[in-house]
Amino acid sequence: MSEENKALFRQFVDRVVNEKNADAIDDLIDPNYIEHSPAPGQAPGVEGIKELFNMLFTGFPDFTTSINLLVAEDDLVVGHFITSGTHNGELMGIPATGKKVSFTETHILRIANGKVVEHWGNQDDLGMMQQLGVIPAE
Repeated sequence: MSEENKALFRQFVDRVVNEKNADAIDDLIDPNYIEHSPAPGQAPGVEGIKELFNMLFTGFPDFTTSINLLVAEDDLVVGHFITSGTHNGELMGIPATGKKVSFTETHILRIANGKVVEHWGNQDDLGMMQQLGVIPAE
């Protein structure tokens, strides 16, 4: 089961993130999905995660994620990633800066019946905002 769950996680990264296809979320996430780490103002459930990714794709049209590590046990998969993109569109009210960013992320998914049912995540938002020049680095 662990390898199947890791494959689902990879599929999410490939289909949703790297192909910039928020509609693929419907195939991968359970309708009763629970988000434990919502972005500020993110709506709950599947619609909230779609809105979040569409916002990211607008802010970073070349947004990509590469998987550094996936670890699975029982119904949980933990992934560590490097995400990068160029801020060429509005993001959370921040006008495009044209700056490139690269930051790390760690996500935990709980999977049941072949779909993601829960998510916990942590990403280097401070580092991203510093790279955009929105928050001073020192």
